[in-house]
Amino acid sequence: MTEEELRPLLKRREWTEIELKKSKDALARSVYSSICAFLNRRGGHVILGANNDGSIEGVSDESLQSQLDILAKDLNNPQIINPVCHIEFEPVDIDGKKVIYGFVPESSEAHTYKGVYYDRNQDGDFELRSTQQIFDLLVRKGKAGYTENRVFPYLTMDDFEPGIFDVVRANARLQRADHPWLTMTDEEILESSGMRLKDPQTGKEGYTLAAALVLGSEKTIASVLPHHKTDAICRINDTFLYDDRDVIRCNLIRSFDRLCAFAAKHLPEAPFMDGVQRISLRDKILREVFLNLLIHREMSNSYPATFTIYKDTMVAENWNIPYHSALVKLSDLTPHPKNPTIARFFANIGYVEELGVGRRTLLKYGPAYFDGRETVISEENVFRITIPYKPTIMPADGTINDTKNVTKKLTDRQRVIYESMPFGDAENVTKNVTKNKSVTTSLLAEKYGKDPRTIKRDLKVLQELGLIEHVGPSNGGYWKRIK
Repeated sequence: MTEEELRPLLKRREWTEIELKKSKDALARSVYSSICAFLNRRGGHVILGANNDGSIEGVSDESLQSQLDILAKDLNNPQIINPVCHIEFEPVDIDGKKVIYGFVPESSEAHTYKGVYYDRNQDGDFELRSTQQIFDLLVRKGKAGYTENRVFPYLTMDDFEPGIFDVVRANARLQRADHPWLTMTDEEILESSGMRLKDPQTGKEGYTLAAALVLGSEKTIASVLPHHKTDAICRINDTFLYDDRDVIRCNLIRSFDRLCAFAAKHLPEAPFMDGVQRISLRDKILREVFLNLLIHREMSNSYPATFTIYKDTMVAENWNIPYHSALVKLSDLTPHPKNPTIARFFANIGYVEELGVGRRTLLKYGPAYFDGRETVISEENVFRITIPYKPTIMPADGTINDTKNVTKKLTDRQRVIYESMPFGDAENVTKNVTKNKSVTTSLLAEKYGKDPRTIKRDLKVLQELGLIEHVGPSNGGYWKRIK
């Protein structure tokens, strides 16, 4: 480490990856909790002889070698840092003074300082005292195994939702006409998916937590994971409580359907031409968000997964075992499989593709839906993604407004028809069909490349909504926009 390389670290002052300590005449013993925390998190820089504001106090010449010797000795003492670690500390001259610098790498092990686990955040080092905190650390280090592989020997085939395997086979068939699951029994599907395992501690075989969460009945899920739920909340108008809410406690396949239905109920549709294919930006984007919410969450923690819709943003949150703790740009997000068995199952039924496709989908289609604003991702213990959206002419209460505020409720049938219309939003529809007083259904059908019956159906909906009216006889006349 040179003086030129050290100065930028001092300018950043103390932070998540930088620890500055006074250590002029004797080694600051608190440095060991920082070393332990860096080992357990993602590494960091230790500078002895500096103040928290980055100013240099220095290490005295008389104590310099002694401090280096003590560091080397203690870091190889399992009663101090366990497992022991090898870290090179060196003196550096800066502004006529000496400091001690050492870089602590991220470790693949979970370390303790005097028997206590430490972790690192922006505020410094903190002790991990609760069982959940220690378990999260062990999971992140790969020492506790995946929560989804927890074995429940008492589960039987009667504990899975009736008919759910038929849904699985139907989706698998859509992926491959010769998908092997089509000829397997229900038990064989679970075996081939890695959802029946032997507990390495007890030696007993059984279906796993993954099996229960993906395919189980609500009663089964409540017995194996009582805190499991996904909360869908709409806070467009009532931000203190909510406009609407769906507390989802069913299996993950059904949870995905429920989330999609909730979003369709409260978020604006955004038709988009992808080449020659007409797609829904809302559905395309939220499909990836919901699958991440359900599949890539740490199931051991009782923190609920939530999806909240606000006036112009939507926020998805779930408990996470973070590999990095910071705000992350969507383009820089590195996906990590939290529940690979569950992810593989969803891949087999066509819900997900390879790791990273969701991020690429958001990057590709997001700008058209995000109204020019940036998606904000916070990867902490709680993974949070905040997605902006532009409220369109179809607001969340299920109405259509034209430029003169002519508003009527949409029935479910009208909504389906409206969202499939070739014209776009209601304002453009009424403009397009009233440019020419002599326009006819046949001319509109030719213009939009649609069957005349489809055009007639669409115009009927607009008429029911009070946006246009027909003037003249049914077999003639013209369409007029209502002002």
